[in-house]
Amino acid sequence: MPAAPTLPELYDAHAAGLFHYFTSFTGNESDAKDLLQEFFIKLARQTIPAGIANLRAWLLRLAHHHAIDWLRRHRVRRGAEEAVPVEMFATHADPDQAELARRLTRALALLPLEQRSVAQLKLWDGLTFEEIAEVQGIPLNTAASRYRYALEKLRSELRPLYDELKPS
Repeated sequence: MPAAPTLPELYDAHAAGLFHYFTSFTGNESDAKDLLQEFFIKLARQTIPAGIANLRAWLLRLAHHHAIDWLRRHRVRRGAEEAVPVEMFATHADPDQAELARRLTRALALLPLEQRSVAQLKLWDGLTFEEIAEVQGIPLNTAASRYRYALEKLRSELRPLYDELKPS
């Protein structure tokens, strides 16, 4: 049985992905940074079990519960902040790339949180539906259907931009 990783090892390997996951919940960078810091402080206070089969899925499940708790505490403030989506993509010198990033950020912000978080885990973190279901504590079919609905909404929202940018 392999030894449990140290907190610095966990941070180095998973902080960036957790930060992006938290951003999908919080809607802004500063709250996501605070949430990430709180998460690792909380993690430092507990014993990390040795021999976890899928460490990333285990961390994301803990992070998911932590983010849900944060949402419950910040529900009133969140409504006002959802009107302005967080910029999730790097800025680009190419105007077409910049417009795509801006519209994708806006399209993601329009998704319900349940669909947005599943899309984040699938598209950016590369988790399987089984892992997403485990992380979020939902049935496998629910994870797959939330992803499907998210993709349908993203396609619908981004179709005009695609038609505009596609080579003729």
